[in-house]
Amino acid sequence: MTTSDLSLDAKALLARAHGLLDRLESILPSPAPPADWKQAIALRWRKRGSNGYLQPVLHPHRIRLDDLCGIDQQKRLVEQNTRQFVQGLPANNVLLTGARGTGKSSLVKALLNKYAGRGLRLIEVEKHDLVDLAEIVEQVGARPERFILYCDDLSFEADEPGYKALKVVLDGSIAAPSDNVLIYATSNRRHLMPEYMRENLEYKHVGEEIHPGETVEEKISLSERFGLWVSFYSFDQDDYLRIAAHWVRHFSPQARIDDDLRKQAVQWALARGSRSGRVAWQFARDYAGRVGMKKSK
Repeated sequence: MTTSDLSLDAKALLARAHGLLDRLESILPSPAPPADWKQAIALRWRKRGSNGYLQPVLHPHRIRLDDLCGIDQQKRLVEQNTRQFVQGLPANNVLLTGARGTGKSSLVKALLNKYAGRGLRLIEVEKHDLVDLAEIVEQVGARPERFILYCDDLSFEADEPGYKALKVVLDGSIAAPSDNVLIYATSNRRHLMPEYMRENLEYKHVGEEIHPGETVEEKISLSERFGLWVSFYSFDQDDYLRIAAHWVRHFSPQARIDDDLRKQAVQWALARGSRSGRVAWQFARDYAGRVGMKKSK
C-alpha cells in the first residue's frame, strides 16, 4: 500500500468521523440559555439529560398578600422571616403544613411579588429533582439576589433519594449553608412522611417519660431542620364566605354580596366537600363567568 493510499484512507476516516459528530450534535440537546436575572423573578429547575438548568417562568402568579384572607397570623410569621432574609439578616427555612387549599403555596407566591423589587427570587424544585439541590445552591450562591427554593406539596415515602438530599442541604453538610438561599416547603404532612400505627409500638417508657423509637425519630429529624413551622387550618363557614366575597369583588366588582350569593357559595362548597380558600376562589370565578355570560346576551 502506497503513502497516497494511506492518505486517502485517513481522509475518508476523518470525513466519516465528522459526519458522525454532526449526527450526534443533532441528537444531543443544545445548551440551555443562561437565566436573565434582571427580568425573571421566578424560575424552575429543569433537566436536559443529566444537565440541570434554571428556566424562567414567563407568567408568574401575581397574587397579592391582601388577597389572602383568614390567615393573618400565618402571613405575619412568614412575611417577617422573608423580610429578614431580604434585608440580609438571619432567617429560617420554612415548612408550611396543614389543610389543602388554605393558602400555603399562595402565600409564598404573594411574598415573591411583594419583595421581588428588593432582590427576592423564587426557584421551584420538583420533588424528583431534590437530589440536585446542592447543584442549584452552587449555581446561585455567588449571586447578589436572595433565593427561595420552593418545594410544593412535599411528601416522601421511605428511602426516596430526595429525602436525604433535602436533609443535607437543610443542615447536614460539612459546608456552611449559603447566606442567600432558603428553602420554603409546603406539605399536608407535618413530618413529610406517612405515619403508621405500628410505629407507636416503638415508643419506650423511661420512668415517667415517653421516648419515640428510631423510625419516628428519623421522620421527625427532617421537619426539625426547618427553623419555622407554620400551620394552616380548615376555614369555618364565616371565613369561607368572607373569602368568597373577596374574590367575587375581584372578578366581578359590580356584584352584590347578598344572601342569595352567600347561599350559592355554600352550595358550591357542599358539592365539593370543602370550605377552603381554593374552593372560594373557584366559586368566584364561576359566578363572575355566569354573570358575564348573562350581560353578553
